[in-house]
Amino acid sequence: MLFTEALEQARSLDADFKKTNQLKGPLHGVPVSIKDQFDISGYDSSIGFSAWCNSPATSDAAVVEVVRKAGAVITCKTNVPQTMLNFECRNPIWGVTTNPWNPAYTCGGSSGGEACVLAADGTALGVGSDVGGSLRIPAFYCGIYSLKPGAGRVPNRGARSPNPGFDAIKVTPGPMGRSVEDVELFTRVLFAATPANNAEGIAPVPYKEVELPSKLRIGYYFEDGFIRTSPANRRAVQETIDALQKAGHEVVKFELPFSLQVIQLFVSLTSADGYRTLLSPSGGDPIERNLFLITLGPKLFLWFKSIAVWLLRNVIKDQAFAAAFSMSRHSTLTRFWKNSAWMKDIAAEFYELVWDKYHFDAIIAPGMACPALPHGATTTLSPLAIGTFFYNVIDSPVGAMPVTRVTPKDVITEEWRAASDVPKTDENPRGGSWILNDEIYGRNGGGGGTYDPVRMSGLPVGMYFVYRTSMTLPVLHRDSGCWASLGR
Repeated sequence: MLFTEALEQARSLDADFKKTNQLKGPLHGVPVSIKDQFDISGYDSSIGFSAWCNSPATSDAAVVEVVRKAGAVITCKTNVPQTMLNFECRNPIWGVTTNPWNPAYTCGGSSGGEACVLAADGTALGVGSDVGGSLRIPAFYCGIYSLKPGAGRVPNRGARSPNPGFDAIKVTPGPMGRSVEDVELFTRVLFAATPANNAEGIAPVPYKEVELPSKLRIGYYFEDGFIRTSPANRRAVQETIDALQKAGHEVVKFELPFSLQVIQLFVSLTSADGYRTLLSPSGGDPIERNLFLITLGPKLFLWFKSIAVWLLRNVIKDQAFAAAFSMSRHSTLTRFWKNSAWMKDIAAEFYELVWDKYHFDAIIAPGMACPALPHGATTTLSPLAIGTFFYNVIDSPVGAMPVTRVTPKDVITEEWRAASDVPKTDENPRGGSWILNDEIYGRNGGGGGTYDPVRMSGLPVGMYFVYRTSMTLPVLHRDSGCWASLGR
């Protein structure tokens, strides 16, 4: 808590304004919270590790410098999951952060504390970061707005990490807020800071104004090909499509390519050293159970894991889960390099097969297959993040926005079962990962799983919009003609 310092800063800003009648910057006096990952001089950046407590930072992170220079008042640092490679916001030092709309459910992560305090009106703007969905998942779960810029767009100096040096998939700081206007304002502030951060290799490209055409061409999909999209999340996309069409825009459905390859890549790259570096700061701290499935693969003896993967493929017949799980292992340097090259190839092919082929102005999609999960569910459902880390691998800028809320009417129906866009093969007749789908929706989508629209009633449901390049304004801005149709 930085309340004493914040009050002193606020008084100083008031005095300066009274004397000069000039604002210090575009965020003069605005309360801002900061994800615990970012250093603030004089305060810890423990990110939930006891070994990192009582070791205050000696300087501010780059984004903190930017926020202070803009005149904002930093009020607090916010909670993250242990290791930050999970989206259930819990660690042994600070405990669990709950969803502000229903305490039985998680607020998401890893920027979960930011989303929670924003949704609870505890701050006006927030700074988070994203390597696999950490800016977007909390936004979906808590009903706020966020933007994941392209990698290298916002300076990352002074961001604490349990896995320093891991740059295969780059961490991206970004803004979080309670409206698209707030996120746009904060984006202007963050982008304006780039000329002062050439040491990180960030090009000095300021925020650029763009004029959107009156008719946009928007691509969309309902399924990521790995886990079925719930009725509530599917409805959010459909309502957005309806609003876009009503506003005169063109919408085109397409099938998302490479989803299985992307999850294999993400798992392989992040587990390359068996998560030794990632877990090393934990010391004697208990390891949170939400890291169970994420870190399981490298712990198993190779012979045992080979048998498990064979059983998954040939007996249990979940080809998708087997393919993903098989990649969670220690990697040789040669394999790591090959996977890094594979990631670049997939990104290039995605641009060719999607952006160049369809000429979309943007893409809209569910982002997550399910609304906020109950506490503990990420122990086995961490692969739900495929919906977000897809665009970390591709490295596309992505904005997240709330659309609707879960209602008891968002039940599983025969129409929903028949509407699956998940590819099916002779080897995998049910498509995607049936193990995970059954856990979420019950056996063959018969209900009784994690997804429960009655218990989830009132939880926010969002979607995201993906850009080909770092566009400045969200495509679903109020001036595009469809923002008002979405309740804004």
